[in-house]
Amino acid sequence: MEFEEAPDGPIVHRGFICASFNQDTTSLSVGTKTGYRLFSVTAVDKLDCIHEGVECPDVYIVERLFSSSLVVVVSLSMPRRMNVYHFKKGTEICNYSYSNNILSVRLNRQRLVVCLEESIYIHNIKDMKLLKTLLNTPTNLSGLCALSVNHSNSFLAYPGSATIGEITVYDANNLTTLTLIQAHDSPLAALTFNSSGTKLASASEKGTVIRVFSVPEGQKLFEFRRGMKRYVSISSLSFSSDAQFLCASSNTETVHIFKLEQHSPSQEEESPTWSAYVGKMFTAASTYLPAQVSDMMHQDRAFATVRLNMFGLKNICALATIQKLPRLLVASSDGFLYIYNVDPQDGGECVLVQKHRLFDSSEEQVEESEEEKQEDVSPQPTSQSYAATVALPSTPPSSTTLMGYSEDGGTQKGEIFPEHEFAESPVCLDDENEFPPVGN
Repeated sequence: MEFEEAPDGPIVHRGFICASFNQDTTSLSVGTKTGYRLFSVTAVDKLDCIHEGVECPDVYIVERLFSSSLVVVVSLSMPRRMNVYHFKKGTEICNYSYSNNILSVRLNRQRLVVCLEESIYIHNIKDMKLLKTLLNTPTNLSGLCALSVNHSNSFLAYPGSATIGEITVYDANNLTTLTLIQAHDSPLAALTFNSSGTKLASASEKGTVIRVFSVPEGQKLFEFRRGMKRYVSISSLSFSSDAQFLCASSNTETVHIFKLEQHSPSQEEESPTWSAYVGKMFTAASTYLPAQVSDMMHQDRAFATVRLNMFGLKNICALATIQKLPRLLVASSDGFLYIYNVDPQDGGECVLVQKHRLFDSSEEQVEESEEEKQEDVSPQPTSQSYAATVALPSTPPSSTTLMGYSEDGGTQKGEIFPEHEFAESPVCLDDENEFPPVGN
């Protein structure tokens, strides 16, 4: 298997650009140099590629709406343009162009959110109409934002500051700001909602502490310590479907899984143990210690961990129930999907049960031969990893005004194909149970 390796750096697959799981972790989307791929992750022993899109090359954003036929794609060749496809029909539903590079896209059954460096655009996913533009948001170089999967609330979280870890929670249904959460001292690095939109997890650029807040109140519910010895770059956070567990991956070789459980004082009193006694002593002593030390003593450690066989590679993680058992999924820029078993009772070290290729060997041989030919002409740039390409450097505004651009909208609506008839009716994907109606 051929890879591209930088000096003293990790091995990254040449064709890999980005990856994302859909809202219920039943599908994995991978952006590649030739287009994008959609995989079904509903079984452990096999990974089915259900679609390969070649409409545009160098895809650095690809997001699928649950298990529907709607997929959103953004290419490095046109980083200001968002294309929405019905991949089963092989047709483009619509496209929008924006005033700057698109850094991330989030969607649920009610809203589609596009995040730029200093603005956010909220669309109604049923007809793709632009509902709201949040202009002059704090500088957000990575396009960090999270949208709750539960469309009945459609909460949107994004950085409220570029210098500290403040979170703005916005109601994307009613188009109003709900609350500001002072989550961390350092700028934010990761955000995610649980499936019901009642909890929000966050991590800062230091990556040592992960906090969970109630939504919309903004009250701190849990605080977990990922590590103490070094700062890391958190690349993804993900709740389990029941919100009992939270996983975090980073640029280190360890994935942490935390258990969200409240410690009951009554249980400790009913069955006193030496460890419980020592714990009470530490709790009492912490009231006389500096705030930072006291906070550290009250932070929970990881319930379970995974030791990856790579260090420094960009990856995303997700918790899913596959074939009735809890699993941890890790999609890595080395071109593989790793599946681990998770023990929900005892935790501990998770066991690797399957490793799937995202690219087959024949593609790698073709890539190798093509690159050998191109080396005779000119050196090729190093392929960009997942996180590096999501955090695209913004380009200076064009000296000419975009046609159709206005300060109150900021988008240029492309052609909407007549067969979809967005003007008269909502989006219809013609797939059973793939795009349930809102309500009931």
